[in-house]
Amino acid sequence: MNQRELLRLADQCVKCGLCLPHCPTFRLCHNEADSPRGRIALIQGLTTGQLDDTARLGAHLDGCLQCQACELACPSLVRFGTLMDAARAARVAKLPRWRRWWRRLRLDVLSGTRLPPLLGPLAAAYRRLGVGAVVRRAGLLRWPRLRVLHGLALRLRRGMALQAPQTTAADTDAAPAPLALFRGCVARTLEPEVMRSALAVFRQLGVPVEVPQGQGCCGAMHRHNGFPDRADTLLARNRAVFAGTSVVGGASACVAELRPALTAIELCRAVLQAPWPAALALHPLTGTVAVHEPCSHRNQLRDTTAVYELLGRIPGLRVVPLPGNAMCCGAAGTYLLDQPQTALALAADKVAVLRQLAPRWLVTTNTGCAAHLGAAAHAAGLELEVLHPVVLLARALAPRT
Repeated sequence: MNQRELLRLADQCVKCGLCLPHCPTFRLCHNEADSPRGRIALIQGLTTGQLDDTARLGAHLDGCLQCQACELACPSLVRFGTLMDAARAARVAKLPRWRRWWRRLRLDVLSGTRLPPLLGPLAAAYRRLGVGAVVRRAGLLRWPRLRVLHGLALRLRRGMALQAPQTTAADTDAAPAPLALFRGCVARTLEPEVMRSALAVFRQLGVPVEVPQGQGCCGAMHRHNGFPDRADTLLARNRAVFAGTSVVGGASACVAELRPALTAIELCRAVLQAPWPAALALHPLTGTVAVHEPCSHRNQLRDTTAVYELLGRIPGLRVVPLPGNAMCCGAAGTYLLDQPQTALALAADKVAVLRQLAPRWLVTTNTGCAAHLGAAAHAAGLELEVLHPVVLLARALAPRT
């Protein structure tokens, strides 16, 4: 996006302020520069040359979660997410080459296929050898960044190979075109059980699925951190891998990123739309499940009803929305690593309502949110399990012995 397009998009904002109550960072600090209209004003000043790209200005822009809650409240329909992506890309393009290289390398490592398989065993060693306990006793968790990394280490698991069931020639002739599962990148170690549960559920529903080889990161991390060209490259690779198929993603943020290029559908919606055999019985699960609505699902996909409908089919389950769902939890992709203090403050609000609600489970369709909220709940001593809705559904469908 060139300067003229960037300004045209920014000029749609009339500075009415209706976005302010919906912005998590503004609610935390009550600083206009940390609100949507304030950030747009900074972008306008930066683009026209009236403001210099100082560290202080950059801190205000980088502090945006890009939750896009402001877009739902905006009467002028300002595409704030697109605007912020473009502004970050423009700022990154002006950085010295070595700084651009370092930022890009960090994102490539996080989203690549080589690091995730190593994270699970490293995290397991961190837990098994008692390093985490030493870190906690030494008081090192008072540092926000270490607290976030410690929480992630408690959530990371060993990734596993995923193989879709083979279909016979007869099955292939009779069955509809298979759905293609999108595995993502860090989700392979943060939530390996999601795709395994998806395979189990679709198998019981009689829906053919496949897990295409060669797929990779959706590109969202690069796009939201100022590298749109790299994001487009990753998107193009996935477009080639999934050409002509219906793609099902377990992480709502990945589905939102894939949708412009592919026929992508969120996992809960895909399961709900599948034909359910009349004889299929779900076992009761007793307890309360709180539904966290991630920003990617609520503000981008704008379709959270499938989660409630799906969980409503499980007998004995009390399904309630998590109070405060309109506010971001602070995970926001790489945000919890880059802005840990704000991320932890927003997670603390969620922990407070979870303590009052006392559910047995907390479900969410965003991988980062699950890790962030799971770590925050564990640190607060709450006894609840944080998982994907389809993982809970798979338990209800599992045969009982």
